[in-house]
Amino acid sequence: MFKFSLGTRLFFSHLLVMTVGLGSFIIMAKVFSPRMFIVRLEQMERNGLVRGITSRTFLIKGFETAWNSSAFWSVIFGATTAGGLSYLVSKRIVKPLKQMKTITKKFASGDLNERVPESDIPELNQLAISFNRMANGLEDVEKRRRELISDLTHELRTPLTVVRGYLEQLSDYSIEPSTELYLKLVKETRRLERLTYDLQELSKAEAGYLVINIQPLYLYTLLQSLIEKFSDQLMDEGPVLALDCPADLPPVLADIDRTEQILVNLLGNALRYTEKGNILLKAWLEKDRIWIAVIDTGIGISQEDLPFVFERFWRADRSRSRYSGGSGIGLAIVRRLVELQNGQIEVESELGKGTIFRFCLPVA
Repeated sequence: MFKFSLGTRLFFSHLLVMTVGLGSFIIMAKVFSPRMFIVRLEQMERNGLVRGITSRTFLIKGFETAWNSSAFWSVIFGATTAGGLSYLVSKRIVKPLKQMKTITKKFASGDLNERVPESDIPELNQLAISFNRMANGLEDVEKRRRELISDLTHELRTPLTVVRGYLEQLSDYSIEPSTELYLKLVKETRRLERLTYDLQELSKAEAGYLVINIQPLYLYTLLQSLIEKFSDQLMDEGPVLALDCPADLPPVLADIDRTEQILVNLLGNALRYTEKGNILLKAWLEKDRIWIAVIDTGIGISQEDLPFVFERFWRADRSRSRYSGGSGIGLAIVRRLVELQNGQIEVESELGKGTIFRFCLPVA
């Protein structure tokens, strides 16, 4: 079945409105104008201004001729004018829609640079703004996708190259197998395993597929158990780990497993970049939120790097190797887990003085 385009529909709708309006005017005028003319003519006869049947007939025929002629030319002129205006208006309305159609085709082919210009029509302008906002979002997603692929390829290349190199040397007997060599291979495969797990967690978190079991949670017991667990791993010459948390702190609405995952990541980073000094795990109540902070006296982060702390594959100390710098995905996962629990996370840092990571959770 043939369907008319929007421009054609607008054009004919305007013509239809004009035809109905002009037709109604002609019909009403055709019905009432002769009667009113005859009434007026009779008044003129009584006043002696018109004499005889001949004059009356001549005037009535002249009126009918003038009326028919004016009605005909009114229809012609009105239809022409209305048709021209309808065409211009419909073209003006359809133009941004056609532009969106063209730009959408370019999006499908991978070109995300085009945008819809502003329109004088408020509704179409709002549509253009929404369309451009969507286009910006798609461009950002595509940019992040390319960056992720590039970063992921870069991250995977190093351990795969190391494993392949050792295996090639073992295969041609360039080196002798040893326990130390096998441990290196195990270390590299664990790096790949950890990177794959972190990517999977991040993908689930960003897509909203992670199961978050929100329930009242008393933080004091959880924080105390984490301090004890990490303290057992510290060497005598390492940093001092301490807890500052009121025992009567009210419960928060959170997922205990995800909250522990957040704190383990933040404490692990603090230990990684604080060779000596202090690491303080602190919690306090502020209005209807409970804030939890990990405060260290480590190497710190420069001010120009702070905006990128929660980006994928970002590391605070680029001079360090990937072996000491982790997968670079942990903080991105942390931020998403905090957001999924209706909280927010912040960071403060100064080179050579330390870093403060703090996040809040709603009070139950």
